[in-house]
Amino acid sequence: MVQVYLVFTTNYFPWLTIIVVFPIAAGSLIFFLPHRGNKVTRGYTIYICVLELLLTAYAFCYHFRLDDPLIQLAEDYKWINVFDFDWRLGIDGLSLGPILLTGFITTLATLAARPVTRNSRLFHFLMLAMYSGQIGPFCSRDLLLFFIMWELELIPVYLLLSVWGGKKRLYSATKFILYTAGGSVFLLIGVLGIGLYGSNEPTLNLETLANQSYPVALEIIFYIGFLIAFAVKSPIIPFHTWLPDTHGEAHYSTCMLLAGILLKMGAYGLVRINMELLPRAHSIFSPWFMIVGTMQIIYAASASPGQRNLKKRIAYSSVSHMGFIIIGIGSLTDTGLNGAILQIISHGFISAALFFLAGTSYDRIRLAYLDEMGGLAIPIPKIFTLFSILSMASLALPGMSGFVAELIIFLGIITSQKFLLMPKILITFVMAIGMILTPIYSLSMSRQMFYGYKLFNAPNSYFFDSGPRELFVLISILLPVIGIGIYPDFVLSLSVDKVEAIISNFFL
Repeated sequence: MVQVYLVFTTNYFPWLTIIVVFPIAAGSLIFFLPHRGNKVTRGYTIYICVLELLLTAYAFCYHFRLDDPLIQLAEDYKWINVFDFDWRLGIDGLSLGPILLTGFITTLATLAARPVTRNSRLFHFLMLAMYSGQIGPFCSRDLLLFFIMWELELIPVYLLLSVWGGKKRLYSATKFILYTAGGSVFLLIGVLGIGLYGSNEPTLNLETLANQSYPVALEIIFYIGFLIAFAVKSPIIPFHTWLPDTHGEAHYSTCMLLAGILLKMGAYGLVRINMELLPRAHSIFSPWFMIVGTMQIIYAASASPGQRNLKKRIAYSSVSHMGFIIIGIGSLTDTGLNGAILQIISHGFISAALFFLAGTSYDRIRLAYLDEMGGLAIPIPKIFTLFSILSMASLALPGMSGFVAELIIFLGIITSQKFLLMPKILITFVMAIGMILTPIYSLSMSRQMFYGYKLFNAPNSYFFDSGPRELFVLISILLPVIGIGIYPDFVLSLSVDKVEAIISNFFL
């Protein structure tokens, strides 16, 4: 018993394996539950999500040291000896925030899903399978394992889209799988190429590969392969066109997972692989990151007001905000990269909340197009209030997390040693224009939905306002958004040492 206790309370316990495998393993038991309606299945799924989140929080609170930039909770088990392929897991400050975000948003998305009447067991199993698939890449320390986990969440997303989506669900699901599977081909080529190069014994260990050097031309080829894969997932223009269609048709709990976590996997991959493994190529491409990120902010913010569909308008706002992350990654400064990581966490909360509000509004009025709405502020005042607050968070109102993240990214550009003064002024000026466009589409969205008299004067225009379930989900997201806005060091302290280690590779 003493030995069991010591194993459980030390880092030798396989915490990360349990965290990665537990959701999908527990989810497979859903099909053995008794046929007693949707409540049993839904309650079981929420229980598993909460238990997983508590387990993750316990492991990180008691067994992770913030002052250590090296890999912690490391696990390494032989899997396939022929290929030297190991089950190799580990985390550092860079992966800590996204893992906790994944657990938090997945738990709330499961709670947010209204009773699913069609094939409830499969729906909730897919939610738990996505949970494992999304945590996996953040924990992987083996490139092939990273690729397998990266692919694991594609099938659940495809099925959630094609079975529980809107009228054009098959079109959007097919478009999603073609884009993301096409990007994964480039990821697999990059993984195999970088693993097989320059060694008699192929290695896929991220720690070993981080200390390896390549000819510049070859490094650029590897870099482009990884960049295409992560650009599709992030998304970076022109690989973004799958996102509005997917969000426009997906169930809103699926939208919460897509916007809150899935897009952030692409940004994480850019930092973890492109920046950490291929620093010389990233240094060459970083000016293009700044240019493309700036273009993305302006383009998506300009395209958003033209969208009639509410969820497509929010989707374009996500594309615009991802532009700030791209610029922070391209700035090659501690400040800019910290701002990008903070924006990953901040935008994960805000976008998930906005898609949930869009879904709850649709549940009440059964309208998806903004020009058919109007006057909703009076019949549903609680939803109106929370939508207004989170719209302000999206447009980077001071006191909210988005403001701090974007401000830090601005400071990262200004303090960058790689770029001359005039390019920095120009990029900052264009970004500022993008920040002016954000209130235009965000506030016009609120105006079209909640103001005026259209639905208010319509017959049978009484709607139920937000219930306890919706209020709990929204307040649970709003509290960290305000908390990070007031005290951003809570998130920045997780990754600051790791960011400094990554950036130091560019100035050796």
